Parts: sequence; C-alpha cells; structure tokens
Amino acid sequence: MGCHEVSVNFCPQCGGNMLLKKLKINEPERSVCSVCGVVAYKDPKVVACSMIDRDERVVLLKRDLEPQRSRWVLPGGYVDRGETVKDAAAREAKEECGLVVEPQRLLGVYSYPGNIHVVIVYVSTYIAGDLSAGDETQEAAWFSEEEIPWDGLAFNSTSDALRDYYKSKKGYQK
Repeated sequence: MGCHEVSVNFCPQCGGNMLLKKLKINEPERSVCSVCGVVAYKDPKVVACSMIDRDERVVLLKRDLEPQRSRWVLPGGYVDRGETVKDAAAREAKEECGLVVEPQRLLGVYSYPGNIHVVIVYVSTYIAGDLSAGDETQEAAWFSEEEIPWDGLAFNSTSDALRDYYKSKKGYQK
C-alpha cells in the first residue's frame, strides 16, 4: 500500500481556498480554510487483514493491482466507514480469495513512518469455501512456513505479520 496523499485545495465546509498553516509548534502543517478556518485533517487509511491458517499452511495472495503488483500479501483491504475492523477482515477474505473466515484474535497493528496505512491483522479461523483468486488477485495459494516467498512479499506489514504469527505459534507450543 503506497504512501500517496491527496491534496486539499478547497474547504469541504464552505468552498474557500485551503492554505497550509502550522497550528501547533510540534505538529505538521495542516490545511486550513482561508475563509471559515476549518482544519482538514489527513487521517490514516485503516486496512484489515486475515492470517488464515489451515493444516499448518497460511493463505497468501499475489496482487493484481499497483502498487506492488505480482507480489504476495495477506487477504485484506480497506475498512469502510462505519464497518468494524473484524467485519472488514472477514469481508475482504471472502472478496479476495473466496474463503469464509471468523477473525479470532488480534495478531498485530502495523504502521510505518511516512506511510498513511495502519494495517490491523487478525488470526482468522477458516469456516468454509474454496480458495480462489478474486478480481484484484492474480493467484491465491496456501503456503507452509518453509514455502513462504519471503523475497516476493509486497509490504513490510506482510512480512512483519508473518514473522509475528510464526513467533506466536512457537510460543504457544508446549
């Protein structure tokens, strides 16, 4: 998920011109309306993902979209306004790879300097469905830990979540 920002040129409230202003000394410049003074905050984009494990294999998808086309990711996507993060993780798994899942426990929250995405990953239980590639996916596959294409992963959040997942599994073993 790229690091793109949309510039705010006109006030969403009154239509006036937006200017960059420093409102507080320790904060970045903000877009402020020159007419009514409203501040247009640039909020992060929330992404919900599922770590789906079945028979000691996890699901990865090969992206068919830029950025990072043809690289591997976890099933996931943007959380819609008003949607719970768990519901978004389950919805995205169904849309992207045809699996019905139940998000169980939070694996981790991943964010990086300069990146507008906050990635929330749940360990999700497989319920039903046949793995298939959705319309944004070139390929969908199950991988054992040894088979994961570490050099072909798309984002830091994907590799960090996979590492955290396998660390947590080893911690749960007796």
